[in-house]
Amino acid sequence: MRLVRAELERLGSRRFVQLMLVLLVLAFGVTAATTLASSHRPSTTEVQEARAEAARQIRALEQEYDRCVEARRGHLTPDEFRTDHYPASCADLDPGRMERLPVTTDYLTSVFVFAIEAKGLLYFLIAFLVLFGFLVGASYIGADLNSGGVVNLLLWRPRRLTVLAAKLGTLLGAVLVVSVAASLLYLGAFWLIAQVAGLPGTLDGDFWQALAALHARGLVLVGLAAALGFALATLGRHTAAALGTVAGYAVVWELGARLVMEIVGVGRVDQWMLSSHIGAWLIGRLELWDAGLCDASGCRGNYVLTSGSALLVLGGLTGALCLAAFATFRRRDLI
Repeated sequence: MRLVRAELERLGSRRFVQLMLVLLVLAFGVTAATTLASSHRPSTTEVQEARAEAARQIRALEQEYDRCVEARRGHLTPDEFRTDHYPASCADLDPGRMERLPVTTDYLTSVFVFAIEAKGLLYFLIAFLVLFGFLVGASYIGADLNSGGVVNLLLWRPRRLTVLAAKLGTLLGAVLVVSVAASLLYLGAFWLIAQVAGLPGTLDGDFWQALAALHARGLVLVGLAAALGFALATLGRHTAAALGTVAGYAVVWELGARLVMEIVGVGRVDQWMLSSHIGAWLIGRLELWDAGLCDASGCRGNYVLTSGSALLVLGGLTGALCLAAFATFRRRDLI
């Protein structure tokens, strides 16, 4: 416990960590202020007009579905049928089977609706926290290795793996606490904005369940990013090593290798990219398209990346790098 307490103090006292926390607050503050300034509480007239427009759109969908059914039954003239180009199955146009029908809030302009915007805001939050976790994780161990702080710590606690594990555990715990606190403050602030200068929208159980699931997946991604930065900086003995590795991967693999694979005709290029697996993990299921999978008998270019396979790839890569970091830290010269 004394070692963990000492590491928490070291982590909190780092100027870079403090700077990142300030930037985190500033980014959230600017986003909230911009949203507050661009939104207003809708008047009764605006709500009535939006409700009427939503009802008109629903009626139009119902009429289109009825027209498709009539066309399939042969009740339309040939000219009417040719101009409508209905799908093979009218079920695709059935309003009752649609995932979401038009609602009043869809037709309100300059009005912040929490139920509609919350998911997009949470994606922004997760992206910022992932960057925060990676940079803090890399700088936390990288600065100690570069300055000799780890050597001084080992004089007090001469167990390398214990010290490194304490650093990693402290980092992950601190990043998780900051992420949860930031999420509550961030979403709470926008909920208040919706109450004061906008509309809450439909906040039912399904909404909160979906938002909580997205937030949980985001926290896992933040933890993986922090551990990845920690591992890369440990292997490279410097914060810049982690930053350079990520930059090199993005340029060489995500851009360069993707282009080469597309030129030579490699199938399912996206499944070889970490960015695709990150998207699949956050969304839960990512449907992708590859025209090269089509053949003469028909086109089967669709393929899917699931959250399970994405977590296996992301977690496996991070775990392997962490194991490599611990193995090298145990044996190499630190001076």
